[in-house]
Amino acid sequence: MFIDHAKVRIQAGNGGHGCIGFRKEKFAPKGGPDGGDGGKGGNVIVAGKANMNTLLNYRHIQTVKAEDGVNGGGGNRTGKSGKDVYVYVPVGTEVFNIEDGVEVKVADITEVGQEVVLAKGGRGGRGNLSFATATHQAPRKATDGKPGGHMELELNLKLMADVGLVGFPNAGKSTLLSAVSAARPKIANYEFTTLEPSLGVIRVSEYESFVMADIPGIIEGAHIGKGLGIQFLQHIQRTKVLLFLLDINSPDPLADYQVLKSELHQYDNFLDKKPHLIVMSKIDTIPGDELEPKLEELRQTFSEQMHEEIMAISSISQHNLMLLKRKLNNLNIAYD
Repeated sequence: MFIDHAKVRIQAGNGGHGCIGFRKEKFAPKGGPDGGDGGKGGNVIVAGKANMNTLLNYRHIQTVKAEDGVNGGGGNRTGKSGKDVYVYVPVGTEVFNIEDGVEVKVADITEVGQEVVLAKGGRGGRGNLSFATATHQAPRKATDGKPGGHMELELNLKLMADVGLVGFPNAGKSTLLSAVSAARPKIANYEFTTLEPSLGVIRVSEYESFVMADIPGIIEGAHIGKGLGIQFLQHIQRTKVLLFLLDINSPDPLADYQVLKSELHQYDNFLDKKPHLIVMSKIDTIPGDELEPKLEELRQTFSEQMHEEIMAISSISQHNLMLLKRKLNNLNIAYD
């Protein structure tokens, strides 16, 4: 199950308490102080993990707690430090601290192995040995360990893909992704077949490839939550290139494109300014003698009204798919 949002409380370990102790050697019944310091509490660390693509693990976890430090002991024994605990997340996860209802970003995990300490363990308390002085040789004083830090976290996953596939429901996005990659998203002839993003690696040559994300269909009003709305618009934010896929059978492909651009802009002012391609899909459904005149009309309309170029493909017949992959790869490289 794909889960891209989770809340979890984290608690770093408390420091161990310092010890009040005195040497009890056979010939020194009133030996000096030997109370050791307490151990440090464990930290809570967020880390990017390979082959992890969902926050499902944290759907039912309410608290992640690191180990407390061990109290100090006699014989000047320092308590053992508590073990750190890791919050493993997929690459692309943003981490927010929620305090008094306000969200503050504290980490953005963009690489496998990247680590950020979110909550530090408490410092261990001092044993009475550390308070001994020339004038105060038998102190009966020790300090408690400090409490570990804590946070109320919100985890927000934004897919890390090179190309974002944008279009209305049933525009053929899943069919295209399955045609150009090994991804196998659900495909059916009804709206909102895709209920979660899918990623596919697109191979252009032996040494060139890029990652494409199929984003569940956007509808008018998506930026305020209609349809699948805001739930998935966030996944387009990290992509470098957008592929607008428009159904050539639509009554008005230009209007469709304008709605999609508007929804992206209203969600994020910079989304609609990303480098992009506009592609007409399902050209295999248009009779041969009608296809070229229809495409020529669409080319002229997009050029005159939007100053944009379009290309046409068929995922079923594979028409122009290799050309599409090369164009997307070139855009990806240009804006890398």
